[in-house]
Amino acid sequence: MIKNIEMRRSIRKYINKAVEDEQIVQLIESARLAPSGSNTQPWHFIIVKSQENREKLAKVSHNQKWMYSAPIFIVCIADIRCRIKEDQEIFLNENSPLGELKQIIRDTSISIEHIVLEADNLGLGTCWVAWFTQEEIRPILNIPSDKYVVGILTVGYADEMPKSRPRKKIEDMVHYETW
Repeated sequence: MIKNIEMRRSIRKYINKAVEDEQIVQLIESARLAPSGSNTQPWHFIIVKSQENREKLAKVSHNQKWMYSAPIFIVCIADIRCRIKEDQEIFLNENSPLGELKQIIRDTSISIEHIVLEADNLGLGTCWVAWFTQEEIRPILNIPSDKYVVGILTVGYADEMPKSRPRKKIEDMVHYETW
């Protein structure tokens, strides 16, 4: 597995080839199996294939036109209702102070990374996009205001193999017992 992790890259250029529905199901299955705090499983996924919606999502993602070449977007959403059950109105955005928001973002991020690694295993490329605001992205896909879009994964067959990027040395990031 470490070799796959070493070789995985963020892909921003895809060939014009459809991703099979069975592969999409396998990607979502890998996310479904992710761990979460108190087994809350806060994640939801919207599979976006239409050119119209992909263009709208790319536009609110700071008009990153490279996204257009990916045949599939997986919009990854965290649902705070797994932690806040009361029927109160909740509006989530980047400035929301709720501690539960941090928990659902953490847990959904684990599931997203499961998708990224499984995509690599299936010979697919991905790129995690998160340069958007909740207020701009939610209306495109009718996402309720009590849900938080953690990211968009572009998915497809890679048409590039970017060079590896520099990484910190282990000794520069690991501490033992205390800081």
